[in-house]
Amino acid sequence: MSGETGLRERKKQRTYRTISETAIALFLERGFDRVSVAEVAAAAEVSKPTLFRYFPAKEDLVLHRFADHREEAARVVAGRPDGVGPLEALHRHFTGGLLRRDPVTGLSDDPDVLAFHRLLYGTPALVARLYAYQRESEAALAGALGGGGVQDRIAAGQIVAVQRILAEENWRRIEAGETAGAVEPDALAAAGLAFRRLAEGLPL
Repeated sequence: MSGETGLRERKKQRTYRTISETAIALFLERGFDRVSVAEVAAAAEVSKPTLFRYFPAKEDLVLHRFADHREEAARVVAGRPDGVGPLEALHRHFTGGLLRRDPVTGLSDDPDVLAFHRLLYGTPALVARLYAYQRESEAALAGALGGGGVQDRIAAGQIVAVQRILAEENWRRIEAGETAGAVEPDALAAAGLAFRRLAEGLPL
């Protein structure tokens, strides 16, 4: 029985990826607003009801790449080693992402990543949806920090905002023509300074 469940889950994940990658390819080619959901469904060879079971909104066809990251900060805080504070754990995690050229940190000059970011930041509906994802990230992080009270929410909001601004600055510089390698030293230094200032202002 567990084998059948695993097979169904793998098939579901393949369908999920196929629909999203098909949609993103169409959006990159023609623009987000010029492609209908019906066209995406036809290209992915699924029905519209099936598509909407996987992706409740058109914007989610693009932003599924961020879905796994919505609770990432909360997972880092919850799973940190003994003796490591929340901010130190998050700083280490963000630094690791920079060194890996994780697209979420903005420090990637891969052409496909840059094209995706142009699509994302150049489409108001996608930017609005991204902020909704970030609010969910804040809520999850607040819970991991101490239960989600107002002070936890304030701290989580500051942390998520700092990570967003660092990533956007990295992306802005690379989009302007710099390489990831050239930006990396400044990105690491900016992250270090930002997390030190967070540590000075937040009792974490």
